[in-house]
Amino acid sequence: MATPSQPETEKPPSIVRPAKPWRVAVLANTKDESLPPQADIPADALADYDHIETIQAIQRVIESDGHSTAFIPADQNLPYALKEIQPDICFNIAEGLGGDAREAQTPALLEMLQIPYTHSRVQTNAIALDKTLTKRIWRDRRLPVAPFQEFTSGDESLRPELRFPLFVKPAREGTGMGVDARAIVYTVEELRERVRWIINMYRQPALVEHFLPGREFTVAVMGRPDAKRYSRHPEWYNPDGFHRFPIVELDSTRSVTPGVYSHAAKSIDIGAEGAPGYYCPAEVEPELMKKLQHYAWRAHVVLGALDISRVDIRLDEKGTPCLIEINPLPGITPDFSDLCLICNADGISYTELILEILYLGASRWGLLEPRAIPPEPKRSGGGKTTYLR
Repeated sequence: MATPSQPETEKPPSIVRPAKPWRVAVLANTKDESLPPQADIPADALADYDHIETIQAIQRVIESDGHSTAFIPADQNLPYALKEIQPDICFNIAEGLGGDAREAQTPALLEMLQIPYTHSRVQTNAIALDKTLTKRIWRDRRLPVAPFQEFTSGDESLRPELRFPLFVKPAREGTGMGVDARAIVYTVEELRERVRWIINMYRQPALVEHFLPGREFTVAVMGRPDAKRYSRHPEWYNPDGFHRFPIVELDSTRSVTPGVYSHAAKSIDIGAEGAPGYYCPAEVEPELMKKLQHYAWRAHVVLGALDISRVDIRLDEKGTPCLIEINPLPGITPDFSDLCLICNADGISYTELILEILYLGASRWGLLEPRAIPPEPKRSGGGKTTYLR
């Protein structure tokens, strides 16, 4: 990091660094947590939660850059633990403890306590988990989504624009929760049965949408307009401050739930029997690639996501891309989560990914001084400026 005494003509350092090591708290919910006693808890109730090995991997990376870390479970004791540890910044991947907008619970607490943290802020996390609201916002901003309808009782009349087959899932969950082979329905009777099961089991509305039979992709977005000024790797970013990752194609034709990217399919080790195929970079024509990356970027920006997100997109029967959902807290289990597979294909190591998220987050809270950015080269004589990525 440049110091106040550094001459203006001196070459800026290649890596932005904090003035001193930080105390970094890693906030997460783990799969070994116990849920409060309830009847009829779905089998995938902890699907969004992380394994302790993922937490430890994140801690090792952060400590490798000179910081100290502490893992704090994002449970009811979180406010007291934060007061005791007094972190400089939190690496937040907490999923919350249930209820509406659970992924916004920890960011809201951190905002109230004025503690810096990574990833998106309160409003984005609240909206993104609500798939129906997300689709309404995208639709209003003229982004492509399939026809959809939210059911709160199961008795609502089906809107005329919806045609079978339809796809039914919980309106406010992630990681394929509530999604299996029976999520595709072909008759009114199947629709009513599935919607009521979702409402009763997950205690939330059911989202019903036109079933998209085409290819499925997941597209990650990283950065923000000023990312180059704080990134350890400014060369990754386009002039607009965003990095376009390679696209992953998900092939569920041979998975345990053919044609459906379910929680069961997501849980199987890559390459094992019953797992979907993951192809990155996906083999797509340049025009489709451009559309997928543009829609993912727009979906990210429209919802106010910060620094990192992953957007799921599927093609309809005509080959038109439709946005499915966005995850502003994408999984980061090494060599397993979609984002990590994308980074592997892009030549970005796990260490680089975690530290990039940490430092981009820290820069939003004034914990880093910006790098001096040289002026853009001038065009001359019809010449063309070439940018990497």
